[in-house]
Amino acid sequence: MEINRKNKLLIGLGVVAAILLGKLFYIQVIDGSYKRSSENNSMVYDWIYPPRGVIYDRNGEILVGNKVCYDIMVTPREVRDFDTLALAKSLDVDVEFIREKMAYYRKYRSKIGYQTLVFMKQVPMETYMKFAEEQFYYPGFKALVRSVREYPFNAGGNLLGYISEVNKDEIAKDPEVYKPGDYIGKTGLEKAREADLRGEKGYHIYLRDSRNRTRSAYEDGAYDKDAVPGHDIVTTIDANLQQYGQRLMNGKVGSVVAIEPSSGEILAMVSSPGINVDVLPEFSKHYSRLMKDPRKPMFNRTVQASYPPGSVFKLINGLIGLQEGVLKPSDAYPCNHGFPYGNGRNLGCHWHSSPLRLMDAIATSCNGYFCYVFRNVLNNPKYESIQQAFDKWREYVLSFGFGRKLGSDFPSELGGNIPTSKFYDKVYGKKGWKFTTIVSLSIGQGEIGATPLQIANLAAIVANRGSYFIPHLVKDSEGVEIDPKYHERQYTLVDTAYFNIAARGMYMAVNGGGTAGGTAFRACLPELDVCGKTGTAQNPHGKDNSVFICFAPKDDPKIAIAAYVENAGFGATWALPVASLMMEKYLTGEIRESRRGMEENVLNTRFFAETEQ
Repeated sequence: MEINRKNKLLIGLGVVAAILLGKLFYIQVIDGSYKRSSENNSMVYDWIYPPRGVIYDRNGEILVGNKVCYDIMVTPREVRDFDTLALAKSLDVDVEFIREKMAYYRKYRSKIGYQTLVFMKQVPMETYMKFAEEQFYYPGFKALVRSVREYPFNAGGNLLGYISEVNKDEIAKDPEVYKPGDYIGKTGLEKAREADLRGEKGYHIYLRDSRNRTRSAYEDGAYDKDAVPGHDIVTTIDANLQQYGQRLMNGKVGSVVAIEPSSGEILAMVSSPGINVDVLPEFSKHYSRLMKDPRKPMFNRTVQASYPPGSVFKLINGLIGLQEGVLKPSDAYPCNHGFPYGNGRNLGCHWHSSPLRLMDAIATSCNGYFCYVFRNVLNNPKYESIQQAFDKWREYVLSFGFGRKLGSDFPSELGGNIPTSKFYDKVYGKKGWKFTTIVSLSIGQGEIGATPLQIANLAAIVANRGSYFIPHLVKDSEGVEIDPKYHERQYTLVDTAYFNIAARGMYMAVNGGGTAGGTAFRACLPELDVCGKTGTAQNPHGKDNSVFICFAPKDDPKIAIAAYVENAGFGATWALPVASLMMEKYLTGEIRESRRGMEENVLNTRFFAETEQ
């Protein structure tokens, strides 16, 4: 039976009504977002900011604590006519400051909505007290107590980092956590452990009436939330060692990294010149000046600088030679002031006895010896081409943590550089390069770049006889668990049996005992059995860089250190005293009388006139 026009219309209206009713049911019963949105327009959230977690050193010293500060907040939509001159007097500011702020709020009224914004940050307590008494005269304004960071111990701004107000990108990335006016860790440990340190904001909810006046608590406070304090962080840093390292590096460009070999815990992490902790509470005021400083105090050299490692890299080439079977500890090679190669060229070396065996070559830091070793590695007949041999060499080097990020828990870590055979193929052609083309890699020069953290980790690897734990800055503590990877022992691709030879060579460099004198005798501390290796890294932009790595005691190592001082010459001249003094201070608690002259010389020598950072 054919449906007439009237029935068709009724059916159509019925369908539309069913759809509308279904949508209404969904909105009101199933989907609560519309209801919440409606309620939110009549609700006011009074935020409660939690104290940020405290940062401790390994011995319980407070590196970063909290102190009370006072902010003046404003909700522009709730502001009523007020006496601008009286408010300016109450807040101890210029009238124009208030007028400019209010003009900004009017201009962006729709965008701001009912948000509560920071009107003035960290006002003095006297200002807070005065305003709190008069607050009822100024609807929409309120005083807020919150905590800010304080630094009872100068452990270096580059290490600790700073906090500042969140920006638009940070809010967009995590809108459920951050709102305008919140603070967030921007660099260093503050950034690395932000999720642990920040805590959770709380709030009181109040209802707003038809005239936008705040009235009663919403549902008698049933939905209020208490603030949750941030978790305290226990670091691996030894605050006294860190501070001592900073004093030794004053007026010098470079860095020092100290590691506990048995755990991978970083004991000190000094970048110089660095940021003084005094500027951290109001970092934004100093940001522009620090960014323009030609010595780049904001550049954390410990994990971001890519340096040629120099002669300390000879240890790796020697160990690879042993593993590959192209070197025996008893093999002797000549060195007559260097290694002659191609067309009368010579890779120079300082004077020492010749020929040398491996441990003596390590002790005297012989360039010529390790050129022979590297040549034998690349010309190994078991490989079909130099490219194949080089790729295997590179694989060994990467297993020592070079040419890649180590994976530490410190932000902004870079990986340095270990070139590939494809790189040389591109530069010279597949048939255009050979050992003599890249001979400088024998002694840690050329295209090799390494961070001080990687160089310190090399010292830890030899100290552990072939293994390491990924260097890290945070310890497990109540409420804070570090990644399990930091407890997992890592191994190089070189058999652990060979590392005793490298350790013995480093011991001879400091304490003697071979057929030739060692280059690191100034680091000798007889009862500590110090093992060390000097390095002098060529610098195309000026004087050579001074490098030194060491660990002690030899058979039960408690500390491994790398010091890198830019434009300072021989490794034994400046990097060695810095690292050696730090080692002695850590292991014995003091510097003995016979070495006080060395200490005074390092403390008082400035390669540049250091300004307050």
